[in-house]
Amino acid sequence: MPELPEVEVTRRSFADAIHGATVLALRLGKPLRWPLGCAVDHLVGRRAGLAQRRGKYLWLPVGEEGLLLHLGMSGSLAFGRDLGPAGPHDHFELQTDRGLLRLHDPRRFGAVVWSTGLDAPPVSTLLAGLGLEPFDARFTGTYLHERLRGRRVAIKQALLVGDIVVGAGNIYACEALFLAGIHPASPAGRISRPRAERLAGSIRQVLAQALEAGGTTLRDFKDAHGVAGSFQMQAQVYGREGQDCRHCGTAIRRLVQGQRSTFFCPRCQTRS
Repeated sequence: MPELPEVEVTRRSFADAIHGATVLALRLGKPLRWPLGCAVDHLVGRRAGLAQRRGKYLWLPVGEEGLLLHLGMSGSLAFGRDLGPAGPHDHFELQTDRGLLRLHDPRRFGAVVWSTGLDAPPVSTLLAGLGLEPFDARFTGTYLHERLRGRRVAIKQALLVGDIVVGAGNIYACEALFLAGIHPASPAGRISRPRAERLAGSIRQVLAQALEAGGTTLRDFKDAHGVAGSFQMQAQVYGREGQDCRHCGTAIRRLVQGQRSTFFCPRCQTRS
């Protein structure tokens, strides 16, 4: 599933190219997760603004309105002047005078939703429950500690919800918890303030490294130019069950939390 780094890498790969482009046509394939919400010719003749990201959503202003895009479980965006004919898994195309923006989504859990603005339904509803951005100055150890207080779920599960901070998806939560030395099954509400400080810094560090590496490509993620990510080559614990920890030599273990695989080092990561 594309997480925050993959979505941000995607945004950066086409945002400047499409900025200022005039919409010529819009094409829909098979139905996606949610309906578009406007006629396919509604945005024709309008200019695209600078694409923004909020959590794992992309907002593309078009005139005074815009489109909210989500890559779902397996989606990817491509942008270019010669992408070839649409395939069976290409379910959205925005043709502009600078090139074609295409959503490829085999599983169709992605979405493209029209709205009059970020603060208007249905977009405002979809974004309402999101936590802080990880690079927001307000995302501090103190903030994290306060928001974790009283939560009985495991710390990794608390991070995955996304109502405290966005971006700590499964891969990156595993890596951040390892860097902070926190066992993923530790009760969230018992994380001390010093450990919360370490975890907040670790989340930012891991996501920054992932952005620099172009995201993570485990199966088929590519940016809008078809370039794969390489963060998986830097992973300390994720996907390394049974392999030696690069810090202490202990075998990396795997457990299942909320139907998701969690990887950790039983020596480097403690519960207290």
